[in-house]
Amino acid sequence: MGTRLVNVVVATADPEALGRFWSRLLGWQFVAEHGEIDVRAPSSQGWELDLAFGEVPAPKTAPNRIHLDLASATPGDQAAIIERARDLGARSVDIGQRDVPWEVMADPDGNEFCVLEPREVYSDTGAVAAIVVNAQHAGELASFYCEATGFKRHDKPAAEVGLRAPNGRGPWLEFQHGHPPRTARDRLHLDVRPFAGDNQADEVARLRRLGARSIDIGQRDVPWEVMADPENNEFCVLTPR
Repeated sequence: MGTRLVNVVVATADPEALGRFWSRLLGWQFVAEHGEIDVRAPSSQGWELDLAFGEVPAPKTAPNRIHLDLASATPGDQAAIIERARDLGARSVDIGQRDVPWEVMADPDGNEFCVLEPREVYSDTGAVAAIVVNAQHAGELASFYCEATGFKRHDKPAAEVGLRAPNGRGPWLEFQHGHPPRTARDRLHLDVRPFAGDNQADEVARLRRLGARSIDIGQRDVPWEVMADPENNEFCVLTPR
């Protein structure tokens, strides 16, 4: 019994265009099937998690509470990733970060992401170092997502709380403390899925007991359950398969 993290979903007016941007930036496979656009990490990286792009006509109007951090191996590699991102349509942005060794950027839709300087802790993650969630109370929200994603909590050198997949592969899931409450719908959200043979309704009930709630965002009759975590960030519970 339990759920596992399977997608980071990005809302966009043009799923194909934004999916191709991220596919080219990360060097991941672009997959268009069953009416969905996915960008998929190479299987050699040892983990299963897609970037999924869903069509939403409304433009981005506020900073995202979830963003991606990209890993680099050397200072030259970091510079090359930044240059490639700009060539593909991204831009550097100022969000008040001051003098930091990482580059804060926005993709063609305005979604923030960071290109990190080389860090030993991310040397084995692949292209995406971390999925970063802004939180009011990082420790409490991380405890909820340990149960929702199946990730394990680990100590990290910096102040944020970090979770990692049980096999120790792929990106970290990190929670940064002290951010204000959520006030608008985010452009990014997480999808979790029960394991094969488990029951979706049972998992939804389990997550409710842990502090989540089911919500209506106009989704109508869909096979997944739309929920809000204890800090009101949307996530979806998919059907097992």
